[in-house]
Amino acid sequence: WLKKLLLERCQRSHLPCVQPNPRSCTPNQVPTSHRRLSQRPAPPLVTMAPEKRVDPEDGQAYTYDELAAYYKGKYKKKAIEAYWETCTATKKSKKGKKEEPEPKAKGKAKSKAKAKAKAEPKAKAKAKAKAKKEPKPAGNFKVCVCGGAGGIGQPLSLLMSMDPNVKELCIFDLNVAMVPPAGVAADLSHLERKASVTGYVMEVGKKPIDFLEECLTGCDLVLVPAGMPRKPGMTRDDLFKTNADIAKGIVEACAKFCPKAVLGMIVNPVNSVVPAMAELYKKKGLDPMKIIGITTLDVVRANKFVGTITGKNPNYINVPVIGGHAGTTIMPVFSQDKVAATIDAEKIPDLDKHVQDAGTEVVEAKGGKGSATLSMAYAGARFGKAVLAGLAGKRRVECAYCKSDVTDLPYFAQKVAFGETGITKVFPIGELNDYEKKRLEEAKTQLKTEIETGLKYAESNELAA
Repeated sequence: WLKKLLLERCQRSHLPCVQPNPRSCTPNQVPTSHRRLSQRPAPPLVTMAPEKRVDPEDGQAYTYDELAAYYKGKYKKKAIEAYWETCTATKKSKKGKKEEPEPKAKGKAKSKAKAKAKAEPKAKAKAKAKAKKEPKPAGNFKVCVCGGAGGIGQPLSLLMSMDPNVKELCIFDLNVAMVPPAGVAADLSHLERKASVTGYVMEVGKKPIDFLEECLTGCDLVLVPAGMPRKPGMTRDDLFKTNADIAKGIVEACAKFCPKAVLGMIVNPVNSVVPAMAELYKKKGLDPMKIIGITTLDVVRANKFVGTITGKNPNYINVPVIGGHAGTTIMPVFSQDKVAATIDAEKIPDLDKHVQDAGTEVVEAKGGKGSATLSMAYAGARFGKAVLAGLAGKRRVECAYCKSDVTDLPYFAQKVAFGETGITKVFPIGELNDYEKKRLEEAKTQLKTEIETGLKYAESNELAA
């Protein structure tokens, strides 16, 4: 009632309203100063640009949401958060430019039109990039494990059947395998996964190209843990000749029935078998980059051994292993991992040797009755998972042995990026310290000889039509 009384007195005396609150007055009674305040537009909200950090995997800057979407499915949320903390923040640009005088109206209009023209393609590019970054649903890929009933093949098949990107899994092996492939398929078909599993068998001495049409047609990824183990008295050349012929039979069947598939080779000696098969693919007019040697086990071992020494979780360690996949050609680059780089320099040669001889260590621990089957299956599945994620549109980076031009050798193991067509990028080996530079020369000397063995095989052989 008091406000009403004051308002009535104002109206009678034709005096300006003395109320401090302009909302209680009619528009004509609001003081000019109040009208100006009330008509003044609200200041625009200032939004801070999201922080970006550099992912050491590829050297690119991402926001946390982009990084989390990229690694979703590969790591748990807590692991991604911990990894984010290890990434380096990008430097903000400095604002030190002086303000220029306001141009004339005509010039201003021109500059606005120009800016708008420039902004349009940028906006389109941003929209395109945003569309690319949108996560895609799990793929429906067909995968075949050739040698899937063996010591490596069975656990590898188990792990691949659990991959959400696998819709169909084929198990192929010979009739002399430890168990029939159909039995492995029946066992895996009971898992609570979407993948359908089928077994395929072939008699010893037959040609895969005559039996694997149904098995391989439509395959996106073929993993090959096949071949004979090295026996006492067998030279490396003897082992290569036997296993190269086995690999050739599978590769020529793939060339006919699934030429666009990625072939992951776990056939020893990898340093010679991969160049041989890749060159045969090239001679047939196919992409030699589809033939890839799986060297992931060397990375897995290096990460684990570094974690053991430092007391850190190996999930957050990523030591690149370059060169090849046997003996001195295996070269871990400890200086390129933050955790491994903290290890004393005098301990590195022994750690390096430990990674090189890890396979022999397992053979001796099994009393000569077996080799590194379980860890190899784990590494092969990690490789397979990365390939399938790439095919599904989620870029992944792993070390692999393939055709390469990062050194003066035609084949080399280094970091590669997997995308929608397989390998989309081969990364340079990066900076090395003095010890690693010396080791690189040793690795290249041995690797060169083993590559030449594979190239000679490809020269004197052809894939069947």
